[in-house]
Amino acid sequence: MTPERNAPSVPTATYRLQLQPAFPFAAAAAAVPYLASLGVSHLHLSPVLEAVPGSAHGYDVVDHARVREELGGEVGLRALARTAREHGLGLIADIVPNHMAMAPRHNRALWEVLREGPKSPYARWFDIDWEAQGGQLLLPVLGGPLGNVIADLRVDGDLLRYHDHLFPLREGTEDLPLPQLLDAQWYRPVWWRLARTELNYRRFFSISELIGVRVEDPEVFDATHGKILQLLEQGVLDGLRVDHPDGLADPGAYLRRLHEASGGRWTVVEKILSDGEHLPASWPVAGTTGYDALRHIDGLFADPAGAADLTAAYRRFAAPQTDRGGDWAATARRAAYGVLTHELATEVDRLTRVAHRVCSGSADPALRDRAPWALRTALQELLVRLEVYRPYTTDDAARVITEEAAAQARQAFLVAEEGGAVDVVRDLLLGRYGDDPAQVELRTRFAQTASALRAKSVEDTAFYRYVPLLSATEVGGEPEAPAVSPRDFHGYCARLQRDWPATGTVVSTHDTKRSADVRAALAVLTECPERWVELLDGVTRGEEGVPDGQLAWAAWQTVFGLGPADPARVREALLKHVREAGLYTSWTEQEPPYEEAVAAFVTEGPCGVPGERVTAFRAELEPHIRANVLGTALVQLTMPGVPDVYQGTEAEYRALVDPDNRRPASFPPADPGVKAAVTAAALRLRRRRPEVFGTSATYEALPADGPAADHCVAFARSGQVITAVTRLSLRLARAGGWRETVLALPPGRWVDTLDPEREYEGHARVAELFGQLPVALLERVRE
Repeated sequence: MTPERNAPSVPTATYRLQLQPAFPFAAAAAAVPYLASLGVSHLHLSPVLEAVPGSAHGYDVVDHARVREELGGEVGLRALARTAREHGLGLIADIVPNHMAMAPRHNRALWEVLREGPKSPYARWFDIDWEAQGGQLLLPVLGGPLGNVIADLRVDGDLLRYHDHLFPLREGTEDLPLPQLLDAQWYRPVWWRLARTELNYRRFFSISELIGVRVEDPEVFDATHGKILQLLEQGVLDGLRVDHPDGLADPGAYLRRLHEASGGRWTVVEKILSDGEHLPASWPVAGTTGYDALRHIDGLFADPAGAADLTAAYRRFAAPQTDRGGDWAATARRAAYGVLTHELATEVDRLTRVAHRVCSGSADPALRDRAPWALRTALQELLVRLEVYRPYTTDDAARVITEEAAAQARQAFLVAEEGGAVDVVRDLLLGRYGDDPAQVELRTRFAQTASALRAKSVEDTAFYRYVPLLSATEVGGEPEAPAVSPRDFHGYCARLQRDWPATGTVVSTHDTKRSADVRAALAVLTECPERWVELLDGVTRGEEGVPDGQLAWAAWQTVFGLGPADPARVREALLKHVREAGLYTSWTEQEPPYEEAVAAFVTEGPCGVPGERVTAFRAELEPHIRANVLGTALVQLTMPGVPDVYQGTEAEYRALVDPDNRRPASFPPADPGVKAAVTAAALRLRRRRPEVFGTSATYEALPADGPAADHCVAFARSGQVITAVTRLSLRLARAGGWRETVLALPPGRWVDTLDPEREYEGHARVAELFGQLPVALLERVRE
């Protein structure tokens, strides 16, 4: 029986489930009674469409028309929806419009393109440059140069086999000798290392296994969204999370089409906002997935002065070069140059070809006589100076591709006249020469390359090089300025309630490098940097076999944040750390001796006997870690926006970067603890009184008064609910505690939802308010 379609509605709270073969729809359905009792309104599902067999994440979609069979297929999804409805829950689904898996044997659309070439009806699906590489689509799948591995290629009827890879043969070519047969195909299997410079298809960042999809084409949009829209229409799904819209040709146009096709369903987008950047007001979405909220929440529990002291100590301890981890801006800039000339070299090549075609084909003399190398240099210099993910319109471009950036870019040229290429490129990007198709393509590809560059150079490189405070190196974070003042936090929340009241908020996701509880522990180090340095001096004095200072600093912080854990988890995370940093080893140029030294150091140091001192230090700070953990959770759950709770994080949840944070969760948690009680209280209150937190709600900062006022952060929602949390509790204890600090309450009688026997009226002594827990959630029960 098909569920009835519900009117578009805003969730009160969502709960993210990471579906995978080890946790299919049936497992999700079994968890529904517990999750309903927790207080959420919707389950937030990772991608549900057919993906590469065995995929643990589902973002490698191969068929948009089918629900993933490994999860239980469409029958299983509909059964989950029915079970959820029976318990008062809806479903939100993650969708992936930007890319599909480059897996021909599983991706039928791609298979047809390989077989029929650019004349295939599916060719319009993929962003392929057929004019490059002699009209063949490069497939970077071979383990070595063709001559070294040609014996491993086999013709089997009308198929070409290479180990586990399978490709269709162009009709009439199956009887040709192998070298001629390869030349006759619409594709060319090549050594995987050629992906860096020779690829002729757009991909997801620098991941060659994910090929870009052209959803800007209406027919492609319809074909790739038909099943999801059907599930929305039939009431199986209620809303959407859109993965990485910045990779699309025109995110705004795509979102407008999706909004219309979905009937205006609640939709959030995975948009990473830089400091001071705002979500485009024209986008018809509820808001972002919440990384901007994560940054503000984390920053609230970091001490600015201590963070500065910690950074100074890090520089003395690790002694990194300025642009290799010593200074944030220099490190990010160097990482950007490296990514453009290595991982994204093929994207820059294509962008340069487009720019040269525009200039050489123009009738305007101002655009002529621009050498490809000069255009490439201009594009690179402007790209590395872009401080946001991408521009969306020419007006946007004028704001973010500034004259100051252009002046700096011109300094890369020794001959001033050649530096004029910067002005030409900038004017083209700002639309000053018109809107012919070639110029639109240049602006589009610049924006798409910019988003890939930002992700790869900042989140995936610089964040692993500049490591004074690991909790600040999170998506959307500002490692150079990790702290957020209460005033700035309240200002941010007021803007959310005014402009994006139904936006998403998160503190842990499947993509966070460290879970919120690990980051909450690390934030305490900003309150005692001198003790952290003293501890490191003790555990590292005379220690041999330390690969490098930056890795050692990051490793010790990792075990402090994580607490006692399986050494294998720490080793895996830190090996990923050094490969992403790319200073001494990388994913594509691995250095076994260095990586072996890293593994040995982790085992013998942070996870060995010396690490026990770090564990003891963490235990000593546990009350202050607990204050941050509970404060982070309660703030996220009650601030403006729709909170998303990542699987398992209602209880204390310590996880590192994926795949560590994508392990199937247990329901209910084995040890729920006080955090689960706080989480459930907040979620149930939101569900019971949605008007207090919803789109028409209000947000009011409540300042405390007294000697420790700055350590109490409180706010009221619609005059009916008050959240109060302890900030920088270690500094507070050193300063003598709360003493006579009081919190004035709005009119009425207030009951503590975490302890209903406690009531307040008029004001509350903060020492009493936080007598049992470092947080409080008050509800007004009488006017």
